[in-house]
Amino acid sequence: MNSTESPNTREKLFSEFPPVSTEAWEKVITEDLKGADYEKKLVWRTEEGFKVKPYYREEDLKQLEFLRRNPGEFPFVRGSKTDGNHWYIRQEIQVEQGKAAEANKKALLLLTKGVNSIGFKICGSVEVSYDDFAELLANICIKETEINFTIGKQAPLFVKYLIRFLDANKIGYTSFNGSIEFDPLGTLVRKGVIKSVASTIEEAMEMLVAIRKDAAVLPGLKTIAVHGKYYGNAGATLTQELAFSLSQGVEYISRLTEKGQTVESITPAMKFIFSTGSNYFLEIARIRAARLLWAYIVKEYGVTSDELCKANIHTETSSWNMTLYDPYVNMLRTTTESMSAIIGGTDSHTTLPFDSAYGETTEFSERIARNQQLLLKSESHFDKINDPAAGSYYLENLTNEIAEQAWNLFLKIEEEGGFYSAILKGTIQNIIEETREKRYNAIATRRDTLLGINQYPNFTEKMDRELSEKLLAPVTCNCGGNCDVKTLGEYRGALAFEALRYRTDAFAAKSRRPKAYMLTIGNLAMRKARSQFACNFFACAGFEVVDNNGFKTVEEGVAAAIAANADITVLCSSDEEYGTMAIPAFQQLSGKSIMVIAGNPACTEELQAAGIRHFISVKSNVLETLKSFQTELGI
Repeated sequence: MNSTESPNTREKLFSEFPPVSTEAWEKVITEDLKGADYEKKLVWRTEEGFKVKPYYREEDLKQLEFLRRNPGEFPFVRGSKTDGNHWYIRQEIQVEQGKAAEANKKALLLLTKGVNSIGFKICGSVEVSYDDFAELLANICIKETEINFTIGKQAPLFVKYLIRFLDANKIGYTSFNGSIEFDPLGTLVRKGVIKSVASTIEEAMEMLVAIRKDAAVLPGLKTIAVHGKYYGNAGATLTQELAFSLSQGVEYISRLTEKGQTVESITPAMKFIFSTGSNYFLEIARIRAARLLWAYIVKEYGVTSDELCKANIHTETSSWNMTLYDPYVNMLRTTTESMSAIIGGTDSHTTLPFDSAYGETTEFSERIARNQQLLLKSESHFDKINDPAAGSYYLENLTNEIAEQAWNLFLKIEEEGGFYSAILKGTIQNIIEETREKRYNAIATRRDTLLGINQYPNFTEKMDRELSEKLLAPVTCNCGGNCDVKTLGEYRGALAFEALRYRTDAFAAKSRRPKAYMLTIGNLAMRKARSQFACNFFACAGFEVVDNNGFKTVEEGVAAAIAANADITVLCSSDEEYGTMAIPAFQQLSGKSIMVIAGNPACTEELQAAGIRHFISVKSNVLETLKSFQTELGI
């Protein structure tokens, strides 16, 4: 604005256009639908169970109370920070027995590559002495680095080790920032028993009390972890993961206050660890909803300061979406997942390397993982703006919907006696199991897409390494059947398709790869569309697929299929032409190749009466259909 101008002289952009009412929008939409069902065509029902409208307007925000608050203000839906959207870039390091020096060397290297948060993961069977601990932290700049330990029964010792280390190196207690992520309730529900950390749940809570007393001098140390990612990676929806995490957090507060701890000493020591999935906008909204709900929950305990209501959130890209086949696509998945977490305002974030589904990562994959976050920070400037989602009619409404859905489920768990009672009964585990089966079915029928797995596979990809059975099965209970509670396990959405495809690869290594041949004929548009569909369909099982430009006659196509030694011949044409072409093709292929019709034509019953059994279409259960073809081919 020119210095001589007054605000009143400025012109408003588009002021010549009259406002358009919602009624006017709806009228145009209804006319364009031409009688089609509005709900079915335009309203999306999420797997969480709520409806998403095709558009939102300013009027949809009027009922949202939290919009009146700024970043850093209760209920913190807009974030806990007021000076930008900075977050810790975290990378995990597995600590093996007797290899503390090796882990330290790797940590020091990572800290020169842009990482500012280290997560030392210590398996329950690994015993760490003070000397090992000191070796882990040697030469790390404590004041500039967030240090985290994922640990079991040695958690109380680690607090003592940390204080001793800080004293020995003359480092002020307030300089330390990080966590000792002790989560006995999470261990119980994931492993089925709590004995890896304590003899009983009561003993585990006494350990937490002792930890909190020792850690009181370390204001920057989080010692109570809620691993919400256990629920997400077991197949829960994002609202279920949020609800169960909140319930687990409340369980910790209840049990620790019963043992004399104050809420004021408990909530600053808590850290929520969420998985972040592929539903971009919903994941942004979920992080915002998590802060909102936790703030109101803590407020109900009558805490003395709003600061105590802040949720500390660490996020990690989801293992549910990771794939063994076409693994480079995982980079795309983890990038959008990381973007969601960061835009949502996470406090720290781990991007899993693209090959983490194999259980072992490489220097290259770890480099890519951290660089994904560095790009978002240094080139995309995601750290500059507080709550970039603010004001979006869509995202603000999603935040509210997710909060309501998670709150209702949270209340249901509380009505059952709370988190611990619910896991003893198996309520939480059963809900997740039911959801997981629905998600698996959606993948099997392609209602949900895993790129490169159940849709658009790499036709030429072959597994060039031997896969252990463990990689093709979920990580489940290891307590030998003596579980105290039903376990969650860790699953991946791609598991069933990967096992299917690997079965073909293993068969092809010993024999030959089964071949699906496209007998394309007739209507050009239909045969091309259906051959492309069929090629994608059979390639999902690792079959060799052979497409063709088209044949003039059925006889010519059949001869070409037989000459190509096709195990499966897919007739690709229009519905009308199937009535005259399918039966002759079937009769000529009988005993030589399995014939499949691409589509679901009106004459299906007539074709079935002639003996044709195989049809594939968008309504097919891709997984089960491909399994049946493998069985028929002796794979």
